Amino acid sequence: MARRRHSRRRSKEVPELDITTFLNLMVVLVPFLLISAVFSRVTILELSVPTEASAAAVANKPNFSIEIIVRGDGLEFANGTRVVAKLPKEEGSYNLQKLSDLLVRVKEKYPQKEDATVLMEPNIEYDYLIQVMDTVRGRDVRDEGSDEVQQALLFPNISIGDAP
Repeated sequence: MARRRHSRRRSKEVPELDITTFLNLMVVLVPFLLISAVFSRVTILELSVPTEASAAAVANKPNFSIEIIVRGDGLEFANGTRVVAKLPKEEGSYNLQKLSDLLVRVKEKYPQKEDATVLMEPNIEYDYLIQVMDTVRGRDVRDEGSDEVQQALLFPNISIGDAP
């Protein structure tokens, strides 16, 4: 009977918590998280759905639209009513350089135009959409006399949609 009482007394003692290792982890982890949070950055690109009413509301802008249609066999450049140019795929990839050259010529002719529409067929990879949008948005230009590369804006207001 004496042994039973003695074992019950031992079980009632509360063990002491040792949080030293946890505090060591926090001392290392908190500064690491604070330092790495500075390098993270979120980029947001505003897109819109094409509408006829918004284009007609602005009187001083050209009355045509720039449409780049991404198809499985290549790119098509349209003015809203008909296809103006077809850029077939070369060696399995879209010819974004020719598209950029074409967009630069249009921008030189209509410098006040800032909107364009990118239309895609359903089975096109998402990466191609991003590449075409980057090409439509701007072009890298080297300054004469320096090695700096700057982004020249072409058509920064991009609308996306499904190809007809």
